[in-house]
This record gives sequence, structure tokens and C-alpha cells, in this order.
Amino acid sequence: MERGSTIFLRLAVLAMGLVVLAACVFALPAGINSESIGYYRPLLWGLYVPAIPFFYALYQTMKLLHYIDQNTAFSDLSVKALHAIKYCGVIIAGMFAAGSPYIYQVAEKDDAPGVLAIGLVVIGASISVAVFAAVLQRLLINAIAIKSENDLTV
Repeated sequence: MERGSTIFLRLAVLAMGLVVLAACVFALPAGINSESIGYYRPLLWGLYVPAIPFFYALYQTMKLLHYIDQNTAFSDLSVKALHAIKYCGVIIAGMFAAGSPYIYQVAEKDDAPGVLAIGLVVIGASISVAVFAAVLQRLLINAIAIKSENDLTV
């Protein structure tokens, strides 16, 4: 049981989670309570909602890394974790896409096109994660099928 093989990935996932948690606990409330925030206040409130599937995806990623450490990566549990990660990516992209018209209106009023670009980057990143998880899920399903066939022939 090689626990050290996934330490770097665990640290990266933990770092991402801590950054987003710090933003949710410190940066967003400070921005929401700011007097000069204007039309951006609903956007900042709305950032709490996609944090839920984000943290769930991180949790599923940690479970997947645990399965890898326990040499049970080729199991239905791993497939389920990848399935959850895939849908979390789709949900996050959908939430940001649904909020894009409001982001566009606010960006037009403030003449701040960078705000819309940030939303598009998040949508692109979320879709990329979802596609990558879907590809891995399909490969894992095929590998499990081949493994079970080989186990039956021996």
C-alpha cells in the first residue's frame, strides 16, 4: 500500500480547497459588506452556491486518491467518484452560464469586460474537468471489464 504515491495530489487538492474556503470565509463577506460594490453584490452572494459542488468534487477526488492508495482504483467505487466529479463540473459550469447574462449586464454598466472573462474561464475549466472525468470514467469502466474477463479465464 503505497500511500506516498498520491501525497502531492492530495496536497494540491487540499490547497485548492483552502483557497476557496478562505475566499468564502474572508474575501466574499468583505466584498459583500463593501459600500462601493454596487451591482456586484448579487454576484458575490451567488459565488457561495457553486462552492457546494466544488467542495463535493474535492471530497470525491480525495476518496478517489484513497482508492488508489488502497489498490482498489479498479472498482465501482472509483467509477462512482468520477461520475460525481463529472456532474459537479457540469453543475458548476451550468451555474456560471446561467449567471452570465447578469454578469454581462454589470460588466457593460461598469465597462469591465474582465469580469465576464473570469466567468468564461471558470465555465471552460469546469467543462474541462467534467470531460476529463468522463473520459477517465469510460476508460476505467473498460479496464474493469477487461480485468474481470481476465480474472474469469485464469
